[in-house]
Amino acid sequence: MAISDNLRGALYMNLSMFAFTVNDAIMKSLTHALPLYQTIALRGTVAVLGLLILARASGGLRLPPNRHDRILIALRSLADVAATILFLTALKHMPLATLSAVMQVTPLAVTLAAALYYKDRIGWRRMLAIFVGFLGVMLIIRPGMEGFDIWSVLGLGSVATVVVRDLSVRRLSSAVPSQVVALGAGFAVMVMGFAGSALEGWQAVTPLHILQILGAGSMVIVGYICSVSAMRVGDIGFVAPFRYTSLLWAIILGWVFFATFPDGYALIGAAIVVATGIYTLLRERKLRILARTAAGAV
Repeated sequence: MAISDNLRGALYMNLSMFAFTVNDAIMKSLTHALPLYQTIALRGTVAVLGLLILARASGGLRLPPNRHDRILIALRSLADVAATILFLTALKHMPLATLSAVMQVTPLAVTLAAALYYKDRIGWRRMLAIFVGFLGVMLIIRPGMEGFDIWSVLGLGSVATVVVRDLSVRRLSSAVPSQVVALGAGFAVMVMGFAGSALEGWQAVTPLHILQILGAGSMVIVGYICSVSAMRVGDIGFVAPFRYTSLLWAIILGWVFFATFPDGYALIGAAIVVATGIYTLLRERKLRILARTAAGAV
């Protein structure tokens, strides 16, 4: 029986989130065996080579002629570098599911930042959802409590840099191939990894490390392909909420491979963040439909 485009898009998004979370789990393991910047450099090499092959095969390997677009790609790449450093440093010291739960607030933060910077209109319902979502994050990291530390701050810093990254993309010309954007970020992160390795040092790798690096790089590529496919196949309002399945995968992988499981407060906080995030997405979808209906009636 044939499945609908929306269900196919949801499947792609689930696969994307699974792939990205597997990458996170592998990188968490690697950062305990190898220097941080070395793991970033080696994974980045695999990911960039894979993205180069994809871009060349699809004809997307061309730089935008517009100077404004090139500046935005550079800004996005720098934000990705900062996000990678902050996220992986936090990931090395935090439970996988806890950091994943914190990262789920990113869509809410992007919505709020877009309202402040781009003057996007946000009604009181979505503003309330954003406020409640941030309260959920506070419940996860619990400032002032024993579980709150510098790694939680780095996790929040990663959210902030991802917001900058995502906002920069909004001003990109639609003619810019997504492969070029991904390659720019991947190349910048790879170069940062090698530069950091010059200061941090380099360690001999074992065959197991090589397999893990290849696996992490491959998961980044698979996640990217599935994410793009999900948005192209299905309706974004239906598909986007399935991004939150990454938290489920993080809980499962954290329990299976690292013997960690979120406590009750973290689970409640994560549920609040996910619920408010999904509500915001559905509310935005409803407003878009109403706007199109009103425009068609004119």
